[in-house]
Amino acid sequence: MIKVLLVDDHAFVRESVSLLLRHAGGFEVVGQCDDGAAALPMACSTDPDVVLMDLRMPGIGGVQATRILVADRPDVRVLILAASVSPPVLEAAKRAGAMGYVMKGGSPELLVSGIRAIAAGATLW
Repeated sequence: MIKVLLVDDHAFVRESVSLLLRHAGGFEVVGQCDDGAAALPMACSTDPDVVLMDLRMPGIGGVQATRILVADRPDVRVLILAASVSPPVLEAAKRAGAMGYVMKGGSPELLVSGIRAIAAGATLW
């Protein structure tokens, strides 16, 4: 069972991904939060295998939250979920410690396989 923490400022996205993972099987959504600041203590209390991190959120965004989270918990794998992204932002996410990214406009199957790949130690750049 892959434990996943969902971090996105849109409740619709979090609930949709949670439902998708529940139906895909092999996943346990251990928590949901709506900003990077909330992700840090939640990751400590829920011990996820993968953090699915939105890139753009109010307050602490995905890149900064990833940097702080990975510095504190180097065993956690972060997969960035983005609506749009530029090469410099991808490079910043990679330097922050993210293992890859998936576009919000991609297929549900791609998201599920991406989370599985990241959990297994792969990168998706």
